[in-house]
Amino acid sequence: MSEKRTFSISELSQEFDVTTRSIRFYEDQGLLKPARRGQTRIFSTKDRVRLKLILRGKRMGFSLAETKELFDLWDETLTGNEKQLLKMLEILGARRDQLEQQKNDIAQAEMEIDTAEARCRESLADLQKKKQQQGMAPKGSEQTAT
Repeated sequence: MSEKRTFSISELSQEFDVTTRSIRFYEDQGLLKPARRGQTRIFSTKDRVRLKLILRGKRMGFSLAETKELFDLWDETLTGNEKQLLKMLEILGARRDQLEQQKNDIAQAEMEIDTAEARCRESLADLQKKKQQQGMAPKGSEQTAT
């Protein structure tokens, strides 16, 4: 019989480069369910996989509520189900739409920056040209008639 692998909170923290506080927060949110030995948390390979999925979901922009919903759907069966897959596709589609909007917003902002930068450079060139012309004006031409 093979021995079941377990992990301490500090081992998971180091492996995934997250704080122990974050791991405890995910536990508080019901995303991780470590066993307890007194005050010590004992994380299973399932908890380790879930932590990896939580962090991957965060990188893709999933909310913790969305991740929990997917975990809950998975827990309804031994292998997941159509409902979970449909929910995952819905979340992925919404996230893709958000990213597309962000790309469009960034492109628009870049165009506005380009326009503002061109105007500033043009105004600066005009000012420098005027300054240079004033410096070359003959003496006395700056005086006004009284």
